[in-house]
Amino acid sequence: MARLVAVVAALREHCPWTAALTHDSLTTYLLEESYELIEALETGRSDHVAAELGDILLQVVLHARLAEEAGNFVLADVARGLSEKLIRRSPHVFQADGGLQETFPATIAEIEETWERVKAEERAANSTANGEPPPDPAAPDKGPFAGIPRSLPALAMAQKSLERAARAGLAMPPADAPLGAGSPDAEHIVTEEQLGKVLFDVVRVAQRQGLDAERALRIAVRDFQGRSDPL
Repeated sequence: MARLVAVVAALREHCPWTAALTHDSLTTYLLEESYELIEALETGRSDHVAAELGDILLQVVLHARLAEEAGNFVLADVARGLSEKLIRRSPHVFQADGGLQETFPATIAEIEETWERVKAEERAANSTANGEPPPDPAAPDKGPFAGIPRSLPALAMAQKSLERAARAGLAMPPADAPLGAGSPDAEHIVTEEQLGKVLFDVVRVAQRQGLDAERALRIAVRDFQGRSDPL
C-alpha cells in the first residue's frame, strides 16, 4: 500500500494527465470501474476480479491523494475511519476498544438490527452536533432510507428501499394487482407511471423470493444480446 500511495503521488506530480484529475472528473471512472468489477465477479475469473479490484483501489487512493493535497485528510484517515465504523457497528464481534468478544451468539437478524440501530444513532448524533433538527423518519434521505444513493439504477434503488422498509417494519402499500392477474401487459402500458408501478411490483416479487432484480435483468439482457448476435 505504501508503494501504491507513492506511485500515485509521483503520477500526480509528474504526469500531466493524472495531475489534471479532480474529484468530479474521477466520478465517471469510479462508476465504470465498479460495473467492470461486477462483471468480473459474475464471470468468476479470479484474475479478472483481482485486476478490477485494483482499479477500484486506484480510485480510492486517487481521491485520498486529492484530499491530502487540499489539506483535508489522508488515506490513513480513510482506513482508520472505516475500521472504527466496522467496530462500532459490529458489537456482536468487537468490544468497544476493538478487542474481540468472548462469544459470538448473534443471529443474522440480530446483526442487521444492531447495524441499522447504530447507523440511526450515528445519524442522530451527527445532526445534533451540526445543530440540525432531529431526523424525520418520513423523509427519503432520513430514517430507514437514509444513505441510499439517488444515482443507483432504478431497479437496484427499488430493491434496496424494499429491503430497508422490511427491516424497519414499515407497512407496505398493497400492489395495484398481482403480477399475471390483472397487471397491464406491455400492449396496455401507455404511461411511465403505469410502467413504473408494474416494474416496482416486479421488484417486490423479486424481493419476496430473495432474488436480485438488477442482476436478473442484466442476465436477461446478456442472454438477449447473445441470441441476437449476427451469424
